[in-house]
Amino acid sequence: MATLTYVYSDSTAVVGPLASFAEPHSYDLCEEHAVRLTVPRGWEVMRHAGEFPAPIPHADDLEALADAVREAARVEPAPVDATDTTTGRRGHLRLVPPAK
Repeated sequence: MATLTYVYSDSTAVVGPLASFAEPHSYDLCEEHAVRLTVPRGWEVMRHAGEFPAPIPHADDLEALADAVREAARVEPAPVDATDTTTGRRGHLRLVPPAK
């Protein structure tokens, strides 16, 4: 993983190791895209010399992921009403009838 940061005032794109915090004009990239990045004519690319190590998961990240999975598991789908033909409701999708 890598972080791409645009420095508009210098017409420069900087590709370096994954940042530990978010900044304006910064975007996280996979290694493949970090290596293949091209910039507009007149711009310069500064690349980190070396490998882009995989991020080390923090306990907070793992806890947030676990909480999200638990929350998703608690949501129960609405029961399907086979007799409701006006809206065509099936599971979480709904067919909206045309305006009259």
